[in-house]
Amino acid sequence: MSITLGGYEMELLQQGKGELIGWYDPDEARDWVLKNKSRELKDKTMSVTEAVSKFVHDGDFIASGGFGHTRVSMAVIYEIIRQNRRNLIMAGKTAVHDLDVLVASGHVNKVEVAYSFGHELRGLSPGSRRMVQTGQCKVVAETSNAGYQWRWLAAMMGLPFIPTRTMLGTDTLAYSSCKVVEDPFSGKPVALVPAAYPDVAFIHVHRCDIYGNAQIDGILVEDFELSRCARRLIITTEKIVDNEFIRREPWRTSIPFMVVDAVVEVRYGSHPCEMPGMYYYDEDHIAEWLSLSRTSEGVEEYMQKYVFGVGSFDDYLELCGGVKKLDYLKRREFLEEPMTAPWRKES
Repeated sequence: MSITLGGYEMELLQQGKGELIGWYDPDEARDWVLKNKSRELKDKTMSVTEAVSKFVHDGDFIASGGFGHTRVSMAVIYEIIRQNRRNLIMAGKTAVHDLDVLVASGHVNKVEVAYSFGHELRGLSPGSRRMVQTGQCKVVAETSNAGYQWRWLAAMMGLPFIPTRTMLGTDTLAYSSCKVVEDPFSGKPVALVPAAYPDVAFIHVHRCDIYGNAQIDGILVEDFELSRCARRLIITTEKIVDNEFIRREPWRTSIPFMVVDAVVEVRYGSHPCEMPGMYYYDEDHIAEWLSLSRTSEGVEEYMQKYVFGVGSFDDYLELCGGVKKLDYLKRREFLEEPMTAPWRKES
């Protein structure tokens, strides 16, 4: 079977059986941006409640910034649960704690997986794994970490796909939404990784001005591409700074204002995950979640205590140990505390 792409006739050699999520014709996507995204330099600050209410809807394809347990916008995750958004589809691009909480609580019921359902060295995710094993959440496609980065890259560039050799000859490709064609130049197989446009993405950053010019300390991972391909983008930030501060070092601004829809100031907004250079993982809290999420009753107990039982994110932080715990996490980030894990007894 042959297909025509970009004026070239190519031989279709293989097609993954994964569901294609988040794909739009690039011209349609460009038209949507022109009609719905403003380039006006205006104040976009709002509460996390307002941001989620305005930009996250039932059935949306969502993507979370950061990587693993690092620089995750947990303030938005908890608010999605609080506002009972349902039937969400999530990009599992090394999504661990954020995805685990959303799936286990029943708010995400479809996932495209690169790396999910585990907490790295802490073990597997009992809550979200249970939801998949009982059919309450479906893994609709697979990709690789690079595959997701290129899905965002293609969308950012206004391309329908990125050609690559990644995943060729693997079962990951067989369960993906990619196509394999004969390269018209070399005659060799090449995988076409389709673009992906999340309906909404949320990214936690170190600092941002009121317009949405955001700076991230440390590695960006996929957030450069993700911020530019998401239809709507919520930025949560540790601190709102003056625009003059941003302009002094413009090369540090990795996310520009024109792609941002909401700016939410929320200190420790990644807790219990890490914020590089600011605070460390709250291993006690993550361990509590992993213990409670072994049962559906435990998940409900966690939600009632930490999500529905608090009036604000500051109240949540107080419940997690308050100033004493937060000061410890600051010191621990700079190795001023012993590295003994909470589950490991000292000899």
